[in-house]
Amino acid sequence: MSLIADYGLVLLLLACLFGFFMAWGVGANDVANAMGTSVGSRALTIKQAILIAMVFEFAGAYLAGGEVTETIKSGIVDASLITPDLMVLGMMSALLAAGTWLLIATTRGWPVSTTHSIVGAVIGFAAVGVSVDAVHWGGVGPIVASWVISPVLSGTVAFGLFVSVQRLIIDTDEPFLNAKRFVPLYMFATGFMVSIMTLTKGLKHIGLNLSSTEGFFLATAVGILVMLLGIALLSRIKVDVEADKDFHYASVEKVFAVLMIFTACSMAFAHGSNDVANAVGPLAAVVGVIQSGGEMVGAKAALPAWVLLLGAIGIVIGLATYGYKVIATIGKQITELTPSRGFAAELATATTVVGASAIGLPVSSTHTLVGAVLGVGLARGIGALNLGVVGKIFMSWLITLPAGAALAIVFFYILRGIFL
Repeated sequence: MSLIADYGLVLLLLACLFGFFMAWGVGANDVANAMGTSVGSRALTIKQAILIAMVFEFAGAYLAGGEVTETIKSGIVDASLITPDLMVLGMMSALLAAGTWLLIATTRGWPVSTTHSIVGAVIGFAAVGVSVDAVHWGGVGPIVASWVISPVLSGTVAFGLFVSVQRLIIDTDEPFLNAKRFVPLYMFATGFMVSIMTLTKGLKHIGLNLSSTEGFFLATAVGILVMLLGIALLSRIKVDVEADKDFHYASVEKVFAVLMIFTACSMAFAHGSNDVANAVGPLAAVVGVIQSGGEMVGAKAALPAWVLLLGAIGIVIGLATYGYKVIATIGKQITELTPSRGFAAELATATTVVGASAIGLPVSSTHTLVGAVLGVGLARGIGALNLGVVGKIFMSWLITLPAGAALAIVFFYILRGIFL
């Protein structure tokens, strides 16, 4: 235990720095692609997107946060085979490696998975730094499977949603009137879908246990409230005759722009519930070991409030300072997005991520969103997609796990050389 005794404070400060760096990467890459459809379709400005992300990412992380700490410590790695010293250095190297890969990917505008970055990094340090037996290889299979499952699932939902928009609203004689008639129903679906998962699953850790029936009725009430708020906002939108001369559906898209405020909030919440813990999970593991004086804490490390705050601040700064690169890729380069198309992609993504969270399926919100944008593009025909950009994105997905692992191995040996 001499490492913790001798360098405890230094290691804690370094772990906080690396955790902040990783959170910055999540903000620059992952939150950016969560907000990319809203900004790319011009439904929200970048400032509005950052404000929404600040509030709803934090709420999602706290109220419905995925327990990634537990997954990292017991789902991927056998904690009983790792000493406290190696656990601290390993988790620090994983944070630094994942943050570095996210920085590289973001500079190139690649939307990659923060989940896969940190999972690859943890596998790398555990397999090489400890032993191959320290990795639960059975847990890696579902992660690889999610590369296919999540984009296909969300792409299918987005395709269906956009086709419903075309049939109910766009391909009708009175698209503007039909938009005002049907958009409130989509608003209800948005409010209901996010709240049902939060109420039935997410609030248990703050002491609120609701039955499925209670959760259903409360979620229905939230959906109705969201719908009524939406109707009030939509009542202010009038037909813009001049704009409709240039683009026949300009007034219709204004209606969908209001809807996208709600889907952006639900997307940020869903993303927060699923991915924000990627940055703070490993940091919580390090903090737990150091604060206990070098003892291995249980399979699930408690998450101190200041660690969550550090992660939340890092994420917001990452989005504000460097998020525009990935926003451009998602919002403008895969396919041309308008508010009606962006809404379908965002609602499909939020539905898939929230649903997967509820049943414990490991999905990447990045892969899910890209799949949804592809689904919307396909609904307009294969020619609507920029296949060159799609190819680059798929390649970046394939190399994320091994890149995270390789970087973690390098950083692990550097840290071990310095401290041991």
